[in-house]
Amino acid sequence: MSDDITPELVIYRRPGCPYCARLRRVLNRHGIIHREVDIWGDPEAAAFVRSVADGNETVPTVVLKEGASQRHWVNPTPRKLVATVTADAPELTGGTRRFVLW
Repeated sequence: MSDDITPELVIYRRPGCPYCARLRRVLNRHGIIHREVDIWGDPEAAAFVRSVADGNETVPTVVLKEGASQRHWVNPTPRKLVATVTADAPELTGGTRRFVLW
């Protein structure tokens, strides 16, 4: 991976999803920098989720973009996602650790 390309973690979610809220809490607690996209407010995001989730709008769906490549997970366990980001994209672990109750 080139030094000038920063990885990005994108969480596709929807309002009211308890799995999304849990993942948000864990990522915040670990200071993992991420961007959230509401699939109910973004038709293109919903179409993307369907394309990687066997036609379903299963959330959270997570994408780790690393330069020209990307990996995705549908409803990953928070522990596995934190371990993957920590190992493969440590640049994303420098965020503010927040302990927010949702």
